[in-house]
Amino acid sequence: MSTSDLTLAGETLPAAAPETVLSEADLAALRRAVQVLERPSLAARLSAAAGAPLDIIGRSLPAPVTEAVGRSTEAAMRGAMRVALATLPRKELVPAEGGDFGSAAGKIEGRLARLLGSGEAKHKAMVALSGAVGGAFGLTTLAVELPVSTTLMLRSIAEIAREEGEDLETPEGALACVQVFALGGRTAAEPEAGSPLTESGYFAVRAALAKTLAEAARYAGSKTLLDQSAPALIRFTAQIAARFGLVVSQKVAAQAVPILGAFGGAAVNTAFMNHFQGTARAHFTVRRLERSYGAAAVRAAYEVEKAALGIA
Repeated sequence: MSTSDLTLAGETLPAAAPETVLSEADLAALRRAVQVLERPSLAARLSAAAGAPLDIIGRSLPAPVTEAVGRSTEAAMRGAMRVALATLPRKELVPAEGGDFGSAAGKIEGRLARLLGSGEAKHKAMVALSGAVGGAFGLTTLAVELPVSTTLMLRSIAEIAREEGEDLETPEGALACVQVFALGGRTAAEPEAGSPLTESGYFAVRAALAKTLAEAARYAGSKTLLDQSAPALIRFTAQIAARFGLVVSQKVAAQAVPILGAFGGAAVNTAFMNHFQGTARAHFTVRRLERSYGAAAVRAAYEVEKAALGIA
């Protein structure tokens, strides 16, 4: 009998498994992630960038504008999905003549380069430029500007994911990058009980998206050629677009300030990108810790930190 076992009424019972404790560094990283994920600051950032009161950023948009935002958001998410799925291997690695895997490795690097792009500073500069166009010309440019800025943000998100140890060669890793766009906002709207739009906490949103993400990942991992119109991909894209559209509406409201202009539009887009970069860092920190300590241990520690912030 092990010295760690317990004896009760003549029966030997195994000792309880020791509680998994995060290291001080990882606990500090988790604490920062909780603050970002449970207290998003996008509205305040946009308000400061646009020089507009918070109530303007949060107000409802006219129906035609809302419809335009919805169409543009769906197009942006379809583009983001194409970019993310383009990184996935479609064939097994076959050694070149002489047993060299170099050419296959080069193809992998080429796929990742399409997703990762050319660095955070350049991503921010290009997003700011697209925002300047939006600020100068208004809503008429949204259908062009939003897919461009979303793809640039996705590349920055993917770079952050890789830094946190995410495997972007797997469907789950690639789709987790797209998932970030659903984690960056909160809403008081309640269109359908149980839909991802009614969930506000980080883990609640992840749970609401879990089924469609898993279905999309299974489809992407089982096909040599991906059909963008496949139901599994459409369902996942639609769920992400629905939540992303909420924060895009805030961005559009900020860019609609009459005196904004090109400079203000660039500032709004920069604030938009900073927000999603912070969300990505927090999200992939949680995923990294889950790989190290297990999902249950990280969830328990997350809830403790969340309670310490006074968040229900």
